[in-house]
Amino acid sequence: MKNIFLACITLFVLTLTSCDGDKKTKRILKDSVGNINNLQLVIDNELWNGPVGEIIRERFAAPTDGLPQDEPLFSMRQMTPEAFTGFARSSRLFLHVSIGDEEKAGLNKDAYARPQMGAVVEALTEEGLVKILDENSESIIESFKETEIKERQRRTRIQSLPVESLVKKMGVSMKIPSAYRFVRENDDFFWLRKNLKSGSTNIIVYEVPLNTIRKDSAVADIIKMRDTTGAQLMPVEEGGMYITEGAYAPYLFEKELDGKFMFVTKGIWEVKDQYMAGPFVNYAVLDEANKRWLILEGFVYAPSEEKRDLQFELISILKSAKLKHMEEK
Repeated sequence: MKNIFLACITLFVLTLTSCDGDKKTKRILKDSVGNINNLQLVIDNELWNGPVGEIIRERFAAPTDGLPQDEPLFSMRQMTPEAFTGFARSSRLFLHVSIGDEEKAGLNKDAYARPQMGAVVEALTEEGLVKILDENSESIIESFKETEIKERQRRTRIQSLPVESLVKKMGVSMKIPSAYRFVRENDDFFWLRKNLKSGSTNIIVYEVPLNTIRKDSAVADIIKMRDTTGAQLMPVEEGGMYITEGAYAPYLFEKELDGKFMFVTKGIWEVKDQYMAGPFVNYAVLDEANKRWLILEGFVYAPSEEKRDLQFELISILKSAKLKHMEEK
């Protein structure tokens, strides 16, 4: 059984249409509910308390990359299939796992509410369920995360911050919640901040020459770039310095943003010789048309709060970025 999810993926778009002559009616779905990164598990108690539940917890509650303390990918709540009725079906994300008369794994989009992404996994035995979940959890998690990014961005669009100066001076637009404010705004460096009850979330935007980051030494070059920028442009009280935490090896990924290659770096920042630290996500976007690396970074300072969803909001903002050729500014 080689990756059933990819080979046999079934996308159920249950916004049904019925035709009566030229007249069409659409099934009306309720609005989905739930906090960002909350996952409803639909599985009977015996499976949940055995090996099937173990692999679900191992994969879907794995630690989130780049945080100083372990926080799970999803906050999970389990219920039996019999209880999955009525309002319970409004959850934006759900994973339905059961013993049945076939082996399958598929996505179920907008089945009971909108927007909604469900995954349905079925097998003949517990061993079969474990195997299918082992093979397909990565793809399912990716679909869940894409759904949550879109939902987080939808909420931002309801009331977003005007960023005309960012477009004009840096050639990039982003959808940023209106709770953010510009801390610094000049020709080559932008810093935005949202205050929290204790701490803040932050976004910085700047550019560096193409020779600043080499693909064969990207991690070292990005750390050096971050630390130089922090020392020069991000002053800290009492002579501290905003730098990359050396005790945590950053995660590095190769991705694309707006059709352009980028390095994604996740790690921990700190203020040297002070008790200040938190997670950061750095996007280094290769913008060859403008002969630069465009740097988009989000970082969190929230010493008394969980940071997974704060980091996730920053990622949703960074992923909304659209680049323009500098001649268009």
